[in-house]
Amino acid sequence: MAWEWKTLDQLGSVSRGRSKHRPRDDESLYGGIYPFIQTADVKRSNFYITEYSQTYNERGLAQSKLWRAGTLCFTIAANIADSAILGIDACFPDSIMGFIPYEGVSDVRFVKYCFDVLQQQCKQISQGATQDNLSWEKLSTIKFPAPDYKTQQKIADILSAYDNLIENNQKQIKLLEEAAQRIYKQWFIDLRFPGHETIPIIKGLPEGWRNVTLGDVYGKIESGSRPKGGIDSSIREGVVSVGAENVIGLGQYNYSSEKLVSNEFYENAKRGKIEDRDILVYKDGAYIGRTSLFQDDFPRKKMMVNEHVFLVNAKNPTYQYFLFFTLNRQEYFDKMQKLNKNSAQPGINRDALKSLEIIWPADEIVMRFDNFVAPMVQKLFALAKQNYELSQSRDRLLPKLMNGEIEV
Repeated sequence: MAWEWKTLDQLGSVSRGRSKHRPRDDESLYGGIYPFIQTADVKRSNFYITEYSQTYNERGLAQSKLWRAGTLCFTIAANIADSAILGIDACFPDSIMGFIPYEGVSDVRFVKYCFDVLQQQCKQISQGATQDNLSWEKLSTIKFPAPDYKTQQKIADILSAYDNLIENNQKQIKLLEEAAQRIYKQWFIDLRFPGHETIPIIKGLPEGWRNVTLGDVYGKIESGSRPKGGIDSSIREGVVSVGAENVIGLGQYNYSSEKLVSNEFYENAKRGKIEDRDILVYKDGAYIGRTSLFQDDFPRKKMMVNEHVFLVNAKNPTYQYFLFFTLNRQEYFDKMQKLNKNSAQPGINRDALKSLEIIWPADEIVMRFDNFVAPMVQKLFALAKQNYELSQSRDRLLPKLMNGEIEV
């Protein structure tokens, strides 16, 4: 039986988010109990939105609107047609639209998967002379597949089984990272490391601890490169070139913004090839000091960084986890921000990064920490890799289900 095709407003109510107050960054609107979802929060979410970086207070809520959990959010500016379902009640601005399905007419999960399939089409019609924008006038020209409600539910059940596993793995990843962070804090900030009771404090540091620069302890500090003339967007098979937009946390990776370089460019590159336990430090723009870690072959066996990213390794590989958690601390992020020596384009160079001052504990404590947290980090990356495989399986199945090629 052939499916019907309908515009989005035939499947549910559609309206833009609300943020009436100007200027939008007025501090008096923020800091309350109401989650405020932005386009970046939608992009970071896998299926459900449960995390956010800002909140509204009562004044912020008064000039906005509180949307109920279960609302489908999709972006109409910045990152066009990214979508996720609210897992919590939240506000969002007019750069995001909200969709609420008509009861018995559409399943919100099915419509979310429609956006996944139709995202490229949404991007194409959104292109503008100055800024891309997905207005309702443009969106209303796109027809969504609309099988009967029970068929929508069956398809959504199949696909969401993958996403539910991914969400559960994400929760475990977060717990593992938090556990490793707690151990780091206990040992190296609270100074309650194993055997601390018998170690005297000398000039504010335990005996055997010292102030060093990153240049004193590094084994590798190198930035990547990109092909002459820039990335060739026509390349469909090659090696991923990692930039600041790809990595968003430990074991978190943004596949949607991947850019490829040719295998030939990778093989001939003299620097920037990612190896096991490499620490990535972003060197310029808005991302100065943002730090991540790659483990084994996550998420690819062959990857490299572009010219905006440093790869950092300690002289001793068993110190690598300690060095990552240290560079990931807020105080060292702030220090790296201050290493910026450029007025026009913010950025730090290799010599400036080598001059970064850090506290280095006794080597045996550093090694003991690395060995202690290694199983947690390895489990974290195993789950992240499993998520990649699940998302690949889901994405292969998605278009076949959504165009009726596979009957349910």
